[in-house]
Amino acid sequence: MLQELLNHLADGDGWDTAVGLAVDGKSVTAATKPLVEAGWKHTVDGRFIRWTNPSQDAGVQFDVFAAQKPSSALATWTIWAGPSVDQPTWALHASPHTPASTLADLATELAHGTGTRHHGPRSSAPRQPPPANAKLPAAAPTGPGLPARRLR
Repeated sequence: MLQELLNHLADGDGWDTAVGLAVDGKSVTAATKPLVEAGWKHTVDGRFIRWTNPSQDAGVQFDVFAAQKPSSALATWTIWAGPSVDQPTWALHASPHTPASTLADLATELAHGTGTRHHGPRSSAPRQPPPANAKLPAAAPTGPGLPARRLR
């Protein structure tokens, strides 16, 4: 997700949302089209429109109130993954000035790239602490001319 955001920012294109203007329905539709195409469910809860994946552990939330107040500090968009939008493992917040194309690219990545990710090989066996009576290996002497010592 972060890589997709960085790629989009590096492109420098797509700043299609005029500063100072409220977000319109066309830009919301464009931003969330990848979620709809992926079969994500949307719900309306007061001032929030939410799109969630089938397992409901990732989503996008649009705050209609914040979108109508472009000078507000409230987040208009929240892209999240985790137990819920209120208790996410991670979240990305965006202003009403965020281009719909950027949001659509992030939505595509979220819709097709979410899930548990593991970095490097993992052992299926749980890691056990060493026994309490375990001895650490002796350090090898270093440096020139050190006499050999016997370990007892």
